[in-house]
Amino acid sequence: MNAQQVTLLVSILFFVVDLAIKIAALIIIPRDRKPTAAMAWLLAIFFIPYLGILFFLILGSAKLPKKRRDKQVKINDMISAALPEVDLAPDRSSWPEWLENVTDMNQELGAVPMVGGNSAHLIDDYNAGIVAMAAEIDTATDFVHVEYFIVSLDTVTAVFFTAMENAVKRGVSVRLLADHISSRKVPKSTETFAELDRIGVKWAYMLPVMPFKGKYQRPDLRNHRKLVVVDGRVAFMGSQNLIDRSYNSPKNIKRGLQWQELITRVTGPVVSGINAIFLSDWYMETDELIENESVKVTDVEYDRGPDALDCQIVPSGPGYEGENNLQLFLALLYSAQRKVIITSPYFVPNEAMLYAIVAARKRGLEVQLFVSAIGDQGPVFHAQRSYYGPLLEAGVQIWRYPAPYILHAKHLSIDDDVAVIGSSNMDIRSFLLDLEISMLVRGTSFVNEMRAVEAHYREIGSLLTLEEWNKEPWQSTALDGLARLTSALE
Repeated sequence: MNAQQVTLLVSILFFVVDLAIKIAALIIIPRDRKPTAAMAWLLAIFFIPYLGILFFLILGSAKLPKKRRDKQVKINDMISAALPEVDLAPDRSSWPEWLENVTDMNQELGAVPMVGGNSAHLIDDYNAGIVAMAAEIDTATDFVHVEYFIVSLDTVTAVFFTAMENAVKRGVSVRLLADHISSRKVPKSTETFAELDRIGVKWAYMLPVMPFKGKYQRPDLRNHRKLVVVDGRVAFMGSQNLIDRSYNSPKNIKRGLQWQELITRVTGPVVSGINAIFLSDWYMETDELIENESVKVTDVEYDRGPDALDCQIVPSGPGYEGENNLQLFLALLYSAQRKVIITSPYFVPNEAMLYAIVAARKRGLEVQLFVSAIGDQGPVFHAQRSYYGPLLEAGVQIWRYPAPYILHAKHLSIDDDVAVIGSSNMDIRSFLLDLEISMLVRGTSFVNEMRAVEAHYREIGSLLTLEEWNKEPWQSTALDGLARLTSALE
């Protein structure tokens, strides 16, 4: 066989393989996948067939391994079985008519009920939040549960590590979960986990990617939750990670970037739900069921005051069959009667959420969106920008938090008495790929605190107008559109 025949044979082989890949992709990829995601994957495979199929094999499944999904079903059954046969939020006279249906949906999806008698207050000072959590750990007598997307020992978090060390010395059980990939990527991660070993904290990685140790799933599935529970009586949750405000990144420090967060300190029966999420994640990663550090919802002291809050914890992520956080957000958007205010650092909605927001405006509601004026992740920032045009045309007010700050807070408020705060962004990644925790709150006093935070955003931010947006250069909007297309790769 001469060189010309070999070349022809190789060309035919490549053509046949390329055609086979494309035909197989047309059959396999659309199955049980949203049309936008299927189209994005098909475009990737058609334009770059060999790389596209490689990426699909690595990233194409948004589900956790079956063993972990089965564990989640077991955990939900255990939470449901432990619930008392009483109404945990009996005073519903002040609820909006639609709220009970939404809380029933949340319990069906995530197993955790709505409970009354809670107190919650917001903390928007970054360092003060870490100091407040450390102060609570200093009061611990039984256990401390810590779970973060990113954990790092630095000059800002040292007070938190010292509090954990002192708690261990007092005989308190201190457990910590950290997302494997995200915590290992930050500077001096080896020293951080060596320090946890030194001070006696029991810790484990969440969603570890360690194929040679039999621990593997789609590598970009992440546990994005942030929470602290002390003795089952007080908890903290929200958007803030356990790291310096610059994330200790040389790139961030060079740009002068600082993260702006929002967390909430919570007491009351809802703390048992936050604790249940930690215990569930600990069991997921270690196979250890810690029954002596669980808290019954009826054992936690109720707030009987006039400003007591009704709260519900809503876990979400690829371990669940439904996109629990997305369903919660959609239910609230369609239930709102007067006002919707959204804060999300990475705002990349799917079609359902975009339609819900536009529909709220068409129903005559005031709708505001708070985002950062600059981005720390180029593709996500450009994908987010691609939605500004249709939102502005619908009459949505878009407020941009000023540089050099990255507005990383994640919350939603509707009307005057319902809000959500937690770790979930309003993007496709948080809906489908990340494990998140959100708290639904019914109570005017809490929403008033959130309104004060939103007012501060407006005070220092800038309002983007449609006229201003229409002057954006075509190169930027073209890049926005391309980023929007790739954002659908689920």
